[in-house]
Amino acid sequence: MNTITIRNRAIGPGCPPFIIAELSGNHNGSLERAKAIVKAAAEAGADAVKLQTYTADTMTIRSNKPDFFISDPKSLWHGKTLYDLYEEAHTPWEWHEPLFSYARELGLIAFSTPFDATSVDFLMTLDVPLFKIASFENTDLPLIRRVAATAKPIIISAGTATLAELEQALAAAREAGAKDIIVLKCTSAYPAPHSEANLRSIPYLAGKLGVSVGLSDHTMGIGTAVAAVALGAVVIEKHFTLSRAEGGVDAAFSLEPHELDALVREARCAWESLGSADYAPTASEAASRKYRRSLYVVKPVRASEAFTADNLRAIRPGYGLPPGELDVILQEGSAACDLEPGTALKREHVRLTD
Repeated sequence: MNTITIRNRAIGPGCPPFIIAELSGNHNGSLERAKAIVKAAAEAGADAVKLQTYTADTMTIRSNKPDFFISDPKSLWHGKTLYDLYEEAHTPWEWHEPLFSYARELGLIAFSTPFDATSVDFLMTLDVPLFKIASFENTDLPLIRRVAATAKPIIISAGTATLAELEQALAAAREAGAKDIIVLKCTSAYPAPHSEANLRSIPYLAGKLGVSVGLSDHTMGIGTAVAAVALGAVVIEKHFTLSRAEGGVDAAFSLEPHELDALVREARCAWESLGSADYAPTASEAASRKYRRSLYVVKPVRASEAFTADNLRAIRPGYGLPPGELDVILQEGSAACDLEPGTALKREHVRLTD
């Protein structure tokens, strides 16, 4: 699994998690609000901001037939037609350049999810550094080949796909020229239940597919995302808004600025905490070793006097012999010299019977 470098930011095993703030439709039709979201993402410490590039007409057709209505009563968008939802949620293409430029000014990596060939071509004119394939497009092999042909790195969201479909997507991307691919574990429900996050899939997919794996997280809060880092996620993507109370097509399952700030901090703490499989004392533990138990003389002992449980005990601190030697010393040991209470027992203080 190779490390991918996007504009001097390394992504992959051994690197801090790459945090993506997903703008989606949370701009609520306002370019100024979109810019405010980008600024808030930068202030919270995100690495990147992601847009979605489509129009209602590139996604679907305007139709009142049942197939084109969102009929699930549990859906946030129940009762809408697909066309109306995409018309409301899309980011106008003329906004992309100012949003990308503003993001770069703030130190963010800006990129997008294309949904058809025209959006791929458009994004190439803006010199995007990478592309993302959305969950519902990961079986669109012609689109994947079109993106792969750009030779840009690709993030592919795994939501809704079977393992066989993911393998087909990766094969199509590689055959078309893609070399740098990251897969995101994703549960395509909005919001997604924590019980369906199935984070143990992250190391499994990494081993099975031979790619780095991250998480596109639609659960509420940050707990699932932080846990994913502990399981090897190299990328965390979360939808982001200024305020859920202000509404928006994705606001209900999006993070607010203080939550994104917490995610950035806690995800990086989780990554730093992984460390290595090393059971030796760490550098910061060295000073604490003196507070372990060791053998101390607790009552006066004269030369040649036997050590007993009454005059020798395992107590703190740890400057004497280790407690593991207590039984042998009590059974066979005597004092080599006079010893006062509070003396840390050393090897030269003990004479053992032959």
